[in-house]
Amino acid sequence: MKDRAGWPRSRKLPGGLTLRALIPNAITSAALCCGLTGIRFAIGGEWEKSVIAVILAGMLDGIDGRIARLLKAQSRFGAELDSLSDSISFGVAPALILFLWSLQQVPRLGWFAALAFAICMTLRLARFNALIDLPDEPRKQAGFLTGVPAPVGAGLAFLPLYLWIATGGSNGGNAFFRQPEVVGVWLFVIAFLLISSVATLSWKSLRPRRSVRLELIALFGITFAALLSEPWLTLVGICVLYLLMIPYGMFSYARVKRQRAGRAEAEGSPASL
Repeated sequence: MKDRAGWPRSRKLPGGLTLRALIPNAITSAALCCGLTGIRFAIGGEWEKSVIAVILAGMLDGIDGRIARLLKAQSRFGAELDSLSDSISFGVAPALILFLWSLQQVPRLGWFAALAFAICMTLRLARFNALIDLPDEPRKQAGFLTGVPAPVGAGLAFLPLYLWIATGGSNGGNAFFRQPEVVGVWLFVIAFLLISSVATLSWKSLRPRRSVRLELIALFGITFAALLSEPWLTLVGICVLYLLMIPYGMFSYARVKRQRAGRAEAEGSPASL
């Protein structure tokens, strides 16, 4: 038997979860396990493995929702599981990893910085869940995001750790990048970006012209090769590039906002942005 979309009718598990929904939710669970395993590696002082575990969680988080939409297996359960997984993998895990790596040298202030990051990550996810069902949310209408996305925020939080590993890590890495004052201030900055109302670029807002799409394919291949040969310097470069794109995203959103306001004024209707 098939449903109207042509898919075989999904059998339900005793708890009510369809078999079709198993795949995306299993991927989400794998992402959660990666985040928790990153904490385990950090406890053992295996900093590179701990970062890789969180990055892997981010990669899995990027595909679970797409697979759910492809299989037409979206569910409220999946959305809640994804949010809980993100709060641990991208909020709790990076905060604990950075605390164990650097911030515990000044335990009181360091713990406040770690808490600020974890709390702001949770608040960002709560705001996202509250707005996800609102199709008229202004930035979503224009193809932008509000604040820095959770996986990106976790990746940016690790920037001092990337730099420390790239300069030698445990074999003589630059001690400046491991200073708790530096790491703490950086965590506060990323925590602010997470909950800010800054308009940031999304995949929908990145629509390259057809004339440069071959160049983008080549750039993607080169970046992948760089990640294999010089992963930590490449991650530093990606972080710097994203940070430089934040002002561009703000400018682009302001331009779209003015354009829509002008059209709304010409049509005699209120602007939606």
